[in-house]
Amino acid sequence: MKNSTIETMQATSQETSQQTSRISDMLVSKSLSSADYNATHDAMLERTLERINLKKEQSLRTPDELWIVDHNDVYTLGQAGKEEHILQHTDTPIIKTDRGGQVTWHGHGQLVVYWLFDLHSLSWSVRNLVSHAEQAIEDVVNDCLKSLPPSESNDVSSTISAHPRRDAPGVYLYADLSHTHNRDTDDKNHQPISSAEDAIMLGKVASLGFKIKHGFSYHGIALNLDCDLSAFNAINPCGYAGMQMLRLADFVTMNNDAKRDQQIGAALSYEQITQKFIDNVAKRHAGLIDLRPIASYK
Repeated sequence: MKNSTIETMQATSQETSQQTSRISDMLVSKSLSSADYNATHDAMLERTLERINLKKEQSLRTPDELWIVDHNDVYTLGQAGKEEHILQHTDTPIIKTDRGGQVTWHGHGQLVVYWLFDLHSLSWSVRNLVSHAEQAIEDVVNDCLKSLPPSESNDVSSTISAHPRRDAPGVYLYADLSHTHNRDTDDKNHQPISSAEDAIMLGKVASLGFKIKHGFSYHGIALNLDCDLSAFNAINPCGYAGMQMLRLADFVTMNNDAKRDQQIGAALSYEQITQKFIDNVAKRHAGLIDLRPIASYK
């Protein structure tokens, strides 16, 4: 990232902290905490335009980037977003942005990951990008769900798994209540629901929206970990009236802010889940995880 970009972000939000790490020769991650939306968006767009110019003018392929962002509270309205999906105005700012999709909320306790990828160099279509994003979330959430030991599971939570839908971007939690599970087998393996026909949708745990410019992507995904879901009451999330928003902390044990420096039994931390996600995306970026067929969840 250019020094001018970093300076712009720091000047706009003095409390924002940043950390950069190299995952591979062609993939790096950047972590931003307490990040204001406008400054982050401007830096993301500037970096994307810089990469486009380097490729166009010098045929230079630059490393792709994953931006791991802890946003200050904000509502964002997509490029074709409709104001009617904002049900009430609060003290939280509402910002029009250039991604796809309708209105959503970002804030603390939510994992936001921006994908600054050169799709042409990866030989990915836009559909590939969306599917990789959804399936990465699916993998990580299901891995977290099965991390609970059997003694901490119950008859309902042991049947829950995460899946994308064909008709609406994002990842949703489903319950399989069609039969009684055998504790000696199903709780041990915690397999995702095998048939979409047996699934009952509980709600949405993750949203996504991308922008593609000259074959480069930016914006990305938002996974609800231990955030305050009441922020979604002021909107129709992603343009769906009555959509129930969920968070992972209501289905697995997570360390909250006050306890993140401790390991409490089988509790998962924000950092552990983030690393699971980065690792999964890195494997996909390296071609080590293939896309699965899209099931017909609804």
